[in-house]
Amino acid sequence: MFRTPVDRAAPQTPHQDLHSEQGALRGEHPGRARNPVIKVADLAWLEFEKPDLDRAEVFARDFGFAIAARTEQELWLRGTFAGSPCMVIRRGRASRFIGPAFRAAERGDLDRLARAAGNTVRDIDVPGGGQSVALLDPSGFPVRVVYCAEQLPALSEQQPLILNVGTEHRRTNATQRPPREPSRIQRLGHVVLETRVFLRALDWYLDTLGLIASDFLFLDGQRGRGPTMAFIRCDQGSTAVDHHTLAMHLGPGTGYVHSAYQVTDLDAIAAGGEYLAERGYQRSWGIGRHIQGSQLFDYWRDPDRFMLEHFADGDLFSCDLEPGWAPMSASGLAQWGPPVTRDFLGTNPPPAKLREVMSALRGDNELDPARLLGLMKAMNS
Repeated sequence: MFRTPVDRAAPQTPHQDLHSEQGALRGEHPGRARNPVIKVADLAWLEFEKPDLDRAEVFARDFGFAIAARTEQELWLRGTFAGSPCMVIRRGRASRFIGPAFRAAERGDLDRLARAAGNTVRDIDVPGGGQSVALLDPSGFPVRVVYCAEQLPALSEQQPLILNVGTEHRRTNATQRPPREPSRIQRLGHVVLETRVFLRALDWYLDTLGLIASDFLFLDGQRGRGPTMAFIRCDQGSTAVDHHTLAMHLGPGTGYVHSAYQVTDLDAIAAGGEYLAERGYQRSWGIGRHIQGSQLFDYWRDPDRFMLEHFADGDLFSCDLEPGWAPMSASGLAQWGPPVTRDFLGTNPPPAKLREVMSALRGDNELDPARLLGLMKAMNS
């Protein structure tokens, strides 16, 4: 997780051009737990299964990952920053997302979490070694909280370009020629999940892992029923961290939406995107700049149809900022960039997705016809 000290002398204006346009109303969700079991330090890695590890490795290198370890059964991917790997892909019969792993701030947090969950701390086979506690969130996702005593060393960086801005001429007698190469991944930033039990899952992550909300989105005319999307971050006190480590939204399915990986700057995003396009990969949406989180973004599909994001220049919040509240809409996803695509929104669903919708409407969850119509309206507004 990228961190920066907070300037206490700077004015704190949490709802003026920083994130959402307004704060909570009386009685609305506070966005944090009073006494969480632990406070995780960061998102460690994501776990997937895929039948073809060779194909997965080719895409990983093209997207900009480095290889931390490779066996016949596992592929560990990493970024250039020192720390833990970004992703593990295990050989499986079908391509599927397993769940996230969060990094414990200290080894003792695993013991506290294990006692609270009635579970045990176990050794895990990860480059450098480590231990974990296995949990299950209300959506049914397996969630690990891990502690790794050894960090992977830093790798060489893709250097940011030197820019001439206004009257500040930092580059003279030299041309600007960013190489056409993969956008070198620095680190894992966040994961986005869809769930039918949004409020239950939200409270679980706040109560169990100590995450706190940065922004809530609500459906038009339904704010009184509570939010339907949350961008939540780690609580590192006065140290500012990523605007969101985990984002969740209410929907008819339970699954992975996308994951995001930091790169150096806009040129790294753009040149890396050209590199991917030349190799036949599908861009889902981009390039643009988000509103919640403010990241520069570019979304791509891997050969198994999983969505991954290159991002740069995201917001960093300390614990001082309270959640913002804003209406959910497709047009509210970006400050600038091309119109959001149907592929990104999932508004051209296959038959299996339609069956999922019907199943959700019949099930014991938070999706009902009013919620579903509100989500459909939001994605077309």
